[in-house]
Amino acid sequence: MDILKMGAVELSAAIKAGSVTAPEALEAVLTQIKAKESEYNCYVTVDEAGAREQAADIQKKIESGELTGPLAGVPVAVKDNMCTEGLLTTCSSNILNNFVPTFSSEAVLNLKAAGAVIIGKTNMDEFAMGSTTETSFYGPTKNPVNPEHVPGGSSGGSAAAVAADECFAALGSDTGGSIRQPASYCGVVGMKPTYGTVSRYGLIAYGSSLDQIGPLTKNVTDCATVLEVISSHDIKDSTSLDRDDTNFTEALVNDVKGMKIGIPRTYFGEGLDSEVKESVLAAAKVLEAAGAILEEFDLDLVDYAIPAYYTIAAAEASSNLERFDGVKYGYRAKNYEGLHEMYKKSRSEGFGAEVKRRIMLGSFVLSSGYYDAYYLKALKVKALIKKAFDDAFAKYDLILGPAAPTTAPKLGESLADPIKMYLGDIYTISVNLAGLPGISVPCGTDSKGLPIGVQLIGDCYSEKTLIRAAYTYEQNR
Repeated sequence: MDILKMGAVELSAAIKAGSVTAPEALEAVLTQIKAKESEYNCYVTVDEAGAREQAADIQKKIESGELTGPLAGVPVAVKDNMCTEGLLTTCSSNILNNFVPTFSSEAVLNLKAAGAVIIGKTNMDEFAMGSTTETSFYGPTKNPVNPEHVPGGSSGGSAAAVAADECFAALGSDTGGSIRQPASYCGVVGMKPTYGTVSRYGLIAYGSSLDQIGPLTKNVTDCATVLEVISSHDIKDSTSLDRDDTNFTEALVNDVKGMKIGIPRTYFGEGLDSEVKESVLAAAKVLEAAGAILEEFDLDLVDYAIPAYYTIAAAEASSNLERFDGVKYGYRAKNYEGLHEMYKKSRSEGFGAEVKRRIMLGSFVLSSGYYDAYYLKALKVKALIKKAFDDAFAKYDLILGPAAPTTAPKLGESLADPIKMYLGDIYTISVNLAGLPGISVPCGTDSKGLPIGVQLIGDCYSEKTLIRAAYTYEQNR
């Protein structure tokens, strides 16, 4: 039995049946990490001793009948921007290279309560700012499908770890597509839930009105299961939703008969790679053959999504990253005279180029005289984008399109041209601006063998519709 080829839910069932133990599953993953990590660089921190302790403890609880859930005993990874008590949490930045939190984020606590084994923290773009996982202070992560290419970002370490069998599932965070785009590039399933479904408590903020935690998994069943486990109302997060419909696994039904799916014409125009277009439209045909009703329509305002997103995200980032000043925790410059120089040097030496770029952009759009011209205007565009989606969902159950305009670019290609990197988010950012759920499911490969993902977008609170459509596609492709 090849443990590593199992899905998360399948592995947990095998552990509960006694055909494999939680420590055995963990050792299989740790062996894989030792064999592949020097090439792929998926992790910033691997907590071998802590994970072994957890696995032994969880095994006892499974045997005693205390733990019976569908993730009990499963080794999982966590993106390095979620606080983990007693375990280094760096956001892949030099400024947090020595930060060990005294508490864990709510999503991580929910995983632990379900009996998952936390292996370690995955690499990411610094402070989640980037689309390739190349802005990390700890070096780029490589795509396990082809290590000459990027895994996407900013949750590239999590997506690559799942694709490389270095964990059975992982948590990522999605501010403008940071779960769905790397899922597409690495050939795994990635989901961003409705804003507020998963608590952001303990998630180190980038853009607070856009950030959302979600799962990266090998298949749709695992995705629904992890999402069900991490979703909860949390009084510590003022944006947390109190939902009573988070039993997402009941949506794992192979049936889309009568489901109306809208296909935006603007998503299939200029800038979309022909092989990606072909694969995504072929995926739509699979759903049509299963009984869904497809219809093309116009979704306006796509051209305004990128400038609106980067204005809002940078503004929120400049405010959120103010707290990293070398005083209370994290990196502090060695040589300085006086408080102001300590601030300046600590931040200059601690932050990388992309983070500095976004802080400067954010400070500019929030400054006196430019606030109305840029930030306020971006918020108005955000409201218009939400209205355009509301109008679309009055007619359709979900929207189908690509997750990214191309397959994974080569390492080094995107960093030379930041604008090109920003444009890679064209199909994903509107979902965050409107607070909607979206899922990326593998739907083929290009002529180089690089994965392609189809993205399904739903109205707020319609994760079950997305899961049902994604599961049906997975079963019928």
